[in-house]
Amino acid sequence: MSFRARTPMVTGPRTTLPYLAPTAAIVTLALVGCSVGEGDQSSGTDTVKPEGEPDQLTVVSPENVAGIDEVTTSEDDDILVETAHPDIPNADPLTERLSSTIEREARDFADAYPDATAFTVDWNLSVAADDIVAVRLTRTEENSEGERTGHATYWYDATTGETAYSTELLAGQEELDTLNDLVSEALQDQEDVDTAKLYPIMRVYESLGFNPDGDLVAEFDQGEVAPPEAGQVNAVIDQEDVEPLLSQFGERAQTAATVVTENFELPEVNPKSGASDESVPGVFPVRDDDTDCSATESKCIALTFDDGPGGRTPELLDALAEHDAKATFFVTGEPLRENLDILRREYAEGHQIANHTEAHPNLTTIGSGAVADELIPVNALVRRETGHEMTLMRPPFGATDDESAKVSEELGLAEILWSVDTNDWRHRDSGKVTKHTMEQAKPGAIVLMHDIHGSTIDAVPELLEKLEEEGFTMVTVSQLLGETEPGERYRDGHPDEEDVDEEDK
Repeated sequence: MSFRARTPMVTGPRTTLPYLAPTAAIVTLALVGCSVGEGDQSSGTDTVKPEGEPDQLTVVSPENVAGIDEVTTSEDDDILVETAHPDIPNADPLTERLSSTIEREARDFADAYPDATAFTVDWNLSVAADDIVAVRLTRTEENSEGERTGHATYWYDATTGETAYSTELLAGQEELDTLNDLVSEALQDQEDVDTAKLYPIMRVYESLGFNPDGDLVAEFDQGEVAPPEAGQVNAVIDQEDVEPLLSQFGERAQTAATVVTENFELPEVNPKSGASDESVPGVFPVRDDDTDCSATESKCIALTFDDGPGGRTPELLDALAEHDAKATFFVTGEPLRENLDILRREYAEGHQIANHTEAHPNLTTIGSGAVADELIPVNALVRRETGHEMTLMRPPFGATDDESAKVSEELGLAEILWSVDTNDWRHRDSGKVTKHTMEQAKPGAIVLMHDIHGSTIDAVPELLEKLEEEGFTMVTVSQLLGETEPGERYRDGHPDEEDVDEEDK
C-alpha cells in the first residue's frame, strides 16, 4: 500500500471471535502484561471482577462480549501495516472511530517519518459493563531509530451512542490541569522520568482508564516522558483524588471498570447526529471568544515566529506567558522533530501552530507535487503530537503562486504572509527588532519574526511591554483574522492578493 498516493487501506474480513478466545486475541492480551481469567463470581449476579495489575488498566476477555468480531488490515508497500480492532454489535460509532483513527495514524506515521518501516496495531478490551465499552489500542511503530510502543484508549457510551477520548473521562480542562499536576507529583521520583514533558493535552493523555480498584491509570508512550529504553511509563492516581475530577460519564466509566458482565451485550441506540457541543479536555481552540478583534475599538496584533522550534523557544514562551500574550508559531520539519516537547508546550499554552514546510524551499520553483511533499509531513507531525489539525501555512520567503495556493487549498491551509517585517534574520539586533515593530505596529498587523535567533528572543520581553503600554492585545493569527479560506492569501486583517516584498529568511 502506498500512503503517499492515499490509496484506501484493504480491510480483511470480520472474524467472529468464538466463546474461547482465539490465539491472536490471547497474544494481544499477553503483550500488555495481563492474563485473563474467570475472576471471583459476584454473589447473586452475573458479574466478575476484571483482571489487571494495580498500575495497569483493567483487562476484559473478549469472550465476555456476545458476538464480538475483529476487523484486520494487512498491507506491505511503502511500509508494513498490520492492524486489528474489535467490531462490537450495536457499537457502530465506536467501530468507525477506531477504523478511521487507525488509518489516519498509519498514514501520519508514514508521512511524518520518511524512514518508517512498520506500523502495527493490536487491541484489548478494558471495560465492558453498564452500557460502557473501553478499547485499548497498542500501537507499535518502527523506523531507523528502532521500535516504539504506545497506547490509546477509546470509550463508548451506549446510552448516547457517542464515542469519547480518554480525556473526556474528566469534567473539563481545569480538571485535566489538576490531573496533570497529580501525575507530575506521582512520577517526580521515578527514575528517568522528566515531568517537565507532561502537558495537559489530549495526545499526552490519550490512554486513561482504571485499575480493578477504581484508581485512575495514565499510560504514556515509550519515549514520551522518559528515554525510550525506559519503556512504558504509567502513573496511578488514587480514586479518592480522582473522583472529584471525573465527568458524569467518567464516574459511570469508573464504576463499570470494576466489574465484568458475562455475555455482555450493548442495547441498540440511535447515535446522536453531528459533533458533540461539549469541548474535549486537552483540545484547544485557536480563537478566544472573549476577544473580538473585529470590534472597531480593538487593538489586536499577531506576533508570528518562523523556522522553529529553536533551542531558546522555551524562553520566548516564558515571556509570552508572563504577559498573557498569544502567538502563532510557523514550524519547520526538522527542528520540529528535534523539539517535539516544545511543540506540545506551545500548543498546551494556547498558542497557534501553523505549517512552514518541511525544508523551507521556495515553493514557486519546485512544482505542485513537491509542494505537497513539503506540507504533508509537517501536518502529520503536528497532528501526531498535539491532535491539532492545522489551518494555516506560511510560504518560505513569502513566495507563492497559484499552483502553491491550489495545493494549500487541497490541504485545508490558508496562506499567511505579513504586514510588519522586523528583518530580525538580517540584522540580528534585539533593539532593532523592537524599534521596527513599534514603528509599524497598528491594529490588525501580522508581525514576522524567527524564534531561531537569540537576538529575537532577547527582544521579546521589552517588545511585549511596549505593546502592552500602547494598548495592544497579542493574539493568534486566527484570532485576528477570524475564519480563513483554504488557499486564500492574507497579509493582515484582510485577504490580500499581492505578494510581499520582503524576504523571509
